[in-house]
Amino acid sequence: MRRRTAGGDRGSETIAAAIVTPLLLILLCLAIAGGRIVMAGSKVDAAAEDAARAASISRTYTSAQAEAAAAASRSLDDQGIHCASTSTSVDASGLAVPVGQVGTVTVTISCTVTMSDLLLPGAPGSKTMTSRFTSIVDAYRSRES
Repeated sequence: MRRRTAGGDRGSETIAAAIVTPLLLILLCLAIAGGRIVMAGSKVDAAAEDAARAASISRTYTSAQAEAAAAASRSLDDQGIHCASTSTSVDASGLAVPVGQVGTVTVTISCTVTMSDLLLPGAPGSKTMTSRFTSIVDAYRSRES
């Protein structure tokens, strides 16, 4: 007596692989995309920190704004972030406090990055990343009016 095997299951593994493989590739691509977006956000955070530190060691409000913008631009360039548009906002009111009191300088950076820079060339859309950092002004550092 011969046993007959069921012939209806032939090729089912191939079909399952054909269905699951694209889904796994899409999931992998989404994970990579998410990681690149998070990394770009942390680089914008670092640029805000650099800009706030540069502004906090300035002696005047005008130089604080110029130094913050220059430091943010340098930091973003050094880290390889190409912003389609950027804006740097500086709250340097901490430079106006009298010597002996602690002041703070807050810098907010907004950077719009195109998805083609983050993901794949030709990817549509853009993402605006905003970061804010506050740096302390030395209480005994001389300041100009």
